[in-house]
Amino acid sequence: MQFEEFSREQLPGLVRFAAVLTGDRDLAQDVVQDALVRAHQGWRQVAAADRPELYMRKIVVNGYLSWRRRWYQRSVRPTADTTRFREPAVPDPAWRIADADQLAGPLARLTRAQRAAIVLRFYEDRDDGEIAAVLGCAPATVRSHVSRGLSALRVQLTEGKETV
Repeated sequence: MQFEEFSREQLPGLVRFAAVLTGDRDLAQDVVQDALVRAHQGWRQVAAADRPELYMRKIVVNGYLSWRRRWYQRSVRPTADTTRFREPAVPDPAWRIADADQLAGPLARLTRAQRAAIVLRFYEDRDDGEIAAVLGCAPATVRSHVSRGLSALRVQLTEGKETV
């Protein structure tokens, strides 16, 4: 498969994934654009991977995890207006997560690794091995990130109910 064909097929899913991961559609597009530039530069390595689409998600996650280290720091803020996440394309069942206003804020308060693990698990429906490959860690570390992230979400959502 050629890079152009691969990127055309993967682009919508990568942008949706990155939008949920970052909580910011504009940043998501930037992260995906950077990931595609890197993939194009190393296309032989990407194409040779067992699961090129999973390798691309690894590039996206690595870009997201390191974007603060760049000279042009940006801030990610949760937004109450999730309408900008909607696309007039074929309905995607994963949009129920992106549209859930009640989840955007709590997700933004998790560590980046926890958020990445949870998004990969529940939005991308990836198993521990795949998430570990994307995050570059052991499957046990993935389980720890997911467990701690879910615990933090439970606490945040429980505290939110008490104040309402």
